Amino acid sequence: MINIPLFTIFTLLLILISRRALSNPNKHGFYRFFAFEGILLIILLNHPYWTAEPFTPLHILSGLLLLTSIIFVVHALIMLKTRGGHQVRDNASENFAFENTVHIVQDGLYRYVRHPMYSSLLLLAWGAFFKHVTPLTISLVLAVSALLSLTAKVEEKENILFFGEAYKDYARRTRMFIPWLL
Repeated sequence: MINIPLFTIFTLLLILISRRALSNPNKHGFYRFFAFEGILLIILLNHPYWTAEPFTPLHILSGLLLLTSIIFVVHALIMLKTRGGHQVRDNASENFAFENTVHIVQDGLYRYVRHPMYSSLLLLAWGAFFKHVTPLTISLVLAVSALLSLTAKVEEKENILFFGEAYKDYARRTRMFIPWLL
């Protein structure tokens, strides 16, 4: 059973944060919003099970995925801030400020993965999913995975327009989400 008041409050916050992105379905932020919503649903559906049987294999896997998710997002934010530079983009007003880099970040995780922040969201979704597997959460985690893939593909088109051939070369040398795999 989902906690409707919490879902409503967090959805309203996500709408507020994503209001500019939601106005432009041609940009990556539009699709990212729906991935956020799916992750929120998975977390709220599985929240009652987070502390139940903490040492089962699925809960241990879940914990490792959640921890890795935190490491990925923190590292990615640090890399964007320290290596990416910043530039206001008139054609990307719906982006968050940290997204508008002037350099292709290729250090740290970015050496292996083009989208470590989306990787983080993917790991978060799957980590929350493994807390309590049901047909509904299976559907949700697969939908979130597809939405994150779509988000990344749209963002890559934006990056090619901004960075040109350098981004195409970078994309050929790296994976989208998981080092050496995906």
